[in-house]
Amino acid sequence: MIFLSAGAFPVSITAVLCVRNEAAFLLDWLAWHRSVGISAFVVVSNECEDGTDVMLDRLQALGGLTHLRNAAPYGKGGIQFSGLKLAGRTQAVKRADWLVTLDIDEFVNVHVGDRTLPALIAALPEATAITLTWRNFGNAGVMAYEDSPLPLQFTRAGPRPLAWPWRAAMFKTLYRNDKIYRNLGVHRPRNPNADRLAEARWFDGEGRALPAEMAAGRIFSDYLVPQHGLVQLNHYPLGSVDSYVLKADRGRAVHSDDRLGLDYWVERNLNTDEDRSALPLWDRAQVIREALGAEPELARLHADAVAWRKARLTRLLEQDIYRDLYGRLAMTPPSHPLPDPVAQRLAQHARSAPRPDLESS
Repeated sequence: MIFLSAGAFPVSITAVLCVRNEAAFLLDWLAWHRSVGISAFVVVSNECEDGTDVMLDRLQALGGLTHLRNAAPYGKGGIQFSGLKLAGRTQAVKRADWLVTLDIDEFVNVHVGDRTLPALIAALPEATAITLTWRNFGNAGVMAYEDSPLPLQFTRAGPRPLAWPWRAAMFKTLYRNDKIYRNLGVHRPRNPNADRLAEARWFDGEGRALPAEMAAGRIFSDYLVPQHGLVQLNHYPLGSVDSYVLKADRGRAVHSDDRLGLDYWVERNLNTDEDRSALPLWDRAQVIREALGAEPELARLHADAVAWRKARLTRLLEQDIYRDLYGRLAMTPPSHPLPDPVAQRLAQHARSAPRPDLESS
């Protein structure tokens, strides 16, 4: 099957993804990222109950994807870091020209050339690393889970630039696999080779060259300047209220001891601006999605995963903790950006505070 094979792009790009109980979103996500130039996928599954791992086995058999199972105990770094260690040993990672680690709720949205990642790389020929800064999309009052691509459902986001919260300016990194960095990371490559770090050339999503210290450890972009002229990373951290409750049940990948609640929701539920820039990209992705959906086993597994989500939500709402969360989400109005003086004050304190800007933060 050729649906996820490398194709005719001028550079090879491998995307690494860690998932748990997200089979209902997987085919949309793979089709989207194949259409924007990802050559190969390494997907790590973690103790899935909805058939995600079985779907990934099928996709691996069909070609273009490497599936790894990650099971407890996860070690000091937690679930996602242990998964990234597994992924780093694969040939798809070792042989790639470029690498990027993404999540299932992130969709690359390139604004240059033919709107693919190879076009972005061509637009920044000196870059060895390019920051894909989030644009967080809010819930926009959507209550029910719908089996539809996230970029088509959610088109409301906060203003940009957005001075606060700083997490809105976090990024993922598309970087050249030139061994300046030895290990994959969640937001940026890790374990740099000190003897070669001076060779790193980081650029942001606006096309600006970043200072040399960027090569060493930061995981968020400048709050106060535009970041998305060439590329943005559409981030859908909330989804519908139904999906957010299911996400709280699934647990967080990095901060596995933290339970998702209203704090996470309020910081991200900004809906002041409409951004429909990703929608035309679905035209290309839809062809691949339809081909994947025409494969009988994948179609069955997808339908089963959608049914699992609905049944799981019913069971969760029989528990006080999830019923309370659902009610609080439904009662909470959309968030509003902070007044500029307040945002600037918090941003100033954040910049001066002794706080580690590392992957574990």
